[in-house]
Amino acid sequence: MNIQQTMSLTEKLAILADAAKYDVACTSSGVDRKGDGKGMGNTFASGLCHAFAADGRCVSLLKILFTNECIFNCAYCQNNCNNDLPRAAFTPEEICTLTMEFYRRNYIEGLFLSSGILVSPNYTMDLIYQTLLKLRQEHHFNGYIHVKAIPGADPALIARTGFLADRMSINLELPTANGLKQLAPYKSRATILKPMRQIQTGITENKHELAIYKKAPQFVPAGQSTQMIIGATPENDYQIMSVTEALYQKFGLKRVFYSAFVNVNCDTRLPMLPSGPPLLREHRLYQADWLLRYYHFSVAELLSQDKPNFNIYLDPKCDWALRHLEFFPVEINRAPYKTLLRVPGIGYKSASRIVKARKTSTLTFDDLKKIGVVLKRAIYFITCSGRMMYPTKLEENYICSHLMADRTQIPREIRESGYRQLSLFDAG
Repeated sequence: MNIQQTMSLTEKLAILADAAKYDVACTSSGVDRKGDGKGMGNTFASGLCHAFAADGRCVSLLKILFTNECIFNCAYCQNNCNNDLPRAAFTPEEICTLTMEFYRRNYIEGLFLSSGILVSPNYTMDLIYQTLLKLRQEHHFNGYIHVKAIPGADPALIARTGFLADRMSINLELPTANGLKQLAPYKSRATILKPMRQIQTGITENKHELAIYKKAPQFVPAGQSTQMIIGATPENDYQIMSVTEALYQKFGLKRVFYSAFVNVNCDTRLPMLPSGPPLLREHRLYQADWLLRYYHFSVAELLSQDKPNFNIYLDPKCDWALRHLEFFPVEINRAPYKTLLRVPGIGYKSASRIVKARKTSTLTFDDLKKIGVVLKRAIYFITCSGRMMYPTKLEENYICSHLMADRTQIPREIRESGYRQLSLFDAG
């Protein structure tokens, strides 16, 4: 597994951008930083999600690996040490050149940098740190940077890197420790969670420091996230979402990303996927994740050991509502905000608009449509001034049959198109 030293920068970029496509990083920056008049660029809290590829993923970051060489043999990873594929590695200065030149051309608004493990976790983490140090101090780059922390690296290196990055993430890899032991025996859950806890503690301490010293350097101001592969191991949705809930509650994560397993290796430990990656399952997990973060649901309300997987035909909110018809219908003009959030077809923005609008007038169904409520879902669960929009039976089978006729319950790109991995160079 030798890295070719004679490659051009363009050849390296082609290899290492393609190698990074399985890392998920489709978020807005979550942090504001104004330009200082001396450096290059700035970043806005919602400033990154403006360029999308054909499959809906944001590509406004230069998303690359430092290297696709790796000392580990993870069964699910195309970059594992036993695979015969072209290998490459950037130097810190090459990544700085790419980032600055892409930024000047308005191709990107920031950098997402991950890496295989070159030589050792410490060696790799130091290279990443040196790269960010050059970008910030020598090239005066003020744009957004999301960087992967390397489990097993010296905590001091991770801490120094955290003062240069906007967001850091550590891949959980797989939902459970048993799955990790089976497919990535050289990694352990304890090794992964240790730096995750360090980053969480650092963020908390830094917030207290900033409250006293406004100009103190910021530590990972956009928070941390993680990613897990779905479908490579046999965990059910209840187990996966329970892990997610624990990560939000115990580690204060900003996001948990779910990556549908793509079988890129011929390894007998991996499941066969005759129908392709489990994209619909990934979609349902993201919907449920949204319910946890913004709609005040708990995992125990959505799933249980007796019902451990999401309904593939209905989104988790509709599925929950059908199983709890005793809470409906909800009167739009009187229901509390948190009750409105539980109505299918009402999002957290439209719920806020409803609460604000009904202070000055009595809302009708036409008003709700203007506000942004998806009435084709909501009409079975709401009343306006005591009346439903149409005569409707508050009966599970009746409502279920009508909801299942809604083709948007399954996203169009999953219904109508085959799976295709994103390339950095796809048209936005």
